[in-house]
Amino acid sequence: MDRYPPIADHGLVGDLQTAALVSAQGVVDWFAAPRFDSPSVFAALLDHDGGGFFRLAPEHPEGTCKQLYYPDTAVLVTRFMSPDGVGEVVDFMPPDRAGKATDRHTLIRLVRVVRGSVEFTLECRPRFDYARAEHRLEVDGNSSLFRAPSMDAHLQSTFPLERDGQDVRGRVRLNAGESGGVVFTVCAPGGEAPEPPTPEGIRAQMKEVTGFWHDWLRKSRYRGRWPELVHRSVITLKLLTYAPTGALIAAATMGLPEQVGGERNWDYRFTWIRDGSLSVRAMLDLGFVDEATAFTHWMVDRLREREGKVDGEPLQTMYRIDGSPDLPEETLEHFEGYRGSSPVRIGNGAADQLQLDIYGETFYALSMGRELWPHATYHGWKALTKTLDWLSGAWDRPDEGIWETRGGRKDFTYSRVMCWAALDHGVSLAESFRRPADLETWRSARNTIFEQVMDRGWSEKEGAFVQHYDGDVLDASLLMMPMLGFIAPKDPMWLSTLDAMDRKLVSDSLVYRYDPAASPDGLRGSEGTFSLCTFLYVDALARAGRLEQARYTFEKMQTYANHVGLFAEEVGPTGEQLGNFPQAFTHLSLIMAATTLDAALDAEHGR
Repeated sequence: MDRYPPIADHGLVGDLQTAALVSAQGVVDWFAAPRFDSPSVFAALLDHDGGGFFRLAPEHPEGTCKQLYYPDTAVLVTRFMSPDGVGEVVDFMPPDRAGKATDRHTLIRLVRVVRGSVEFTLECRPRFDYARAEHRLEVDGNSSLFRAPSMDAHLQSTFPLERDGQDVRGRVRLNAGESGGVVFTVCAPGGEAPEPPTPEGIRAQMKEVTGFWHDWLRKSRYRGRWPELVHRSVITLKLLTYAPTGALIAAATMGLPEQVGGERNWDYRFTWIRDGSLSVRAMLDLGFVDEATAFTHWMVDRLREREGKVDGEPLQTMYRIDGSPDLPEETLEHFEGYRGSSPVRIGNGAADQLQLDIYGETFYALSMGRELWPHATYHGWKALTKTLDWLSGAWDRPDEGIWETRGGRKDFTYSRVMCWAALDHGVSLAESFRRPADLETWRSARNTIFEQVMDRGWSEKEGAFVQHYDGDVLDASLLMMPMLGFIAPKDPMWLSTLDAMDRKLVSDSLVYRYDPAASPDGLRGSEGTFSLCTFLYVDALARAGRLEQARYTFEKMQTYANHVGLFAEEVGPTGEQLGNFPQAFTHLSLIMAATTLDAALDAEHGR
């Protein structure tokens, strides 16, 4: 067991309310329960010695391992190969088909041998509440119970378990064709113990979960060139969506560094308005209308919560998955951080930042989801109009921007572009559905923003649109300008901007967000190329007609996916994945890039 395996050496399993990371060595080193944003139960990825883990794997000095998903599912297989034989651990979590919030969640680990004879070792060392809460252990044969103040955790096995202090160990040797397994269930204190597992029962549950994912993925209408890549991405987005509310979290983890040893370590287990809004287009592109509808309802609910309040902004940048705006940021001083990357933070102080771009993403999502609008309520529309009435007089302010910089507010070009998009899409929606609105005011504000961006957001020195009005720094967020319709994708000013980004932000087809040295963001250290931005670059290239370059960049980016097709936030200087994992923003932008590129290639070939 590596002390800190590479971030990319993991697969993700989940039940649409929480999720676990399983390393390629068979170790569950991240799991929070009962929700994505709950305290951790296993967190060895952030503190090897004290965070807690659940290992189930053979011990053989000459063994190797390989990890894969059952095709088109979230059922993860970790295969171990040694001179003694070939064994597998199959990890999965049964979703609640009703989608109701529950405090009971189950991680199932099937073990089986396909060749020879393999001995598996089990170590289960939970550390509740970010390793801040003590627990008591009860062991009885094949069952054990961990009692913590906030929850109980049942570990039940098809083979004997034994006490190891307040933790549990076990061993089982299986021959070819034999199987067994363990079931780890968290629930409220005093909750009913699950039924003891049997090999047959575990196999039946695996078949049911596999069927769930196959049934869900049949809704996909993607018929493009990269089905495995796109479908893995949409399954990942589904895994990162909290089913009871439809809210999409930014990533399954917290505290994983953008630079190993640095301080850029954030908690991403919340719902960003920006990420969730763009997921609406990604989901609709593939035909997943229910997921897109659920998030748009969640988003409008956030706006309606502000009705009648005269102070503050209509939206904040992020929320908890149940819609709560309370995300106080604090530091876990007792965690050393991934490979010494500290501080490890929970909560996120960026929730209190002013980021005006979120209104553009909100109305972009509503515009993309026009087919959902016949079901929109009158009160929902009133909340939207009040938001745009407010934005018409509130857009011309410095803010912290899309990248949540902590170096002070600026007049970010992208924020102004997105305010333009909010008003532009608002006008379009009002006209399309003949809804009451102050269209004259909205149009006037929209046109003023457009003129301002064209005048102040353009740098003659760089021949490009730039990050903010007071400098010449480039910013990859502006790659969305043609997607939004702000500028034609083959406009000379835009093609010049693309060329400037090629020179300043692109490194062997990978794209940086911006240059922190040229535009200080209030944080120490550097960062890798941003995977989201690389896929936005593909989208922009495709729209500009640079199809050979777009396809090359897209297919080269695929080589940076991990062994099961997942992406973290960034790609580091030596090609390693960095940041929280897997990241929804990366996977939804991959889907958007694939669909745009597919359409452009089809048009080129006359399809």
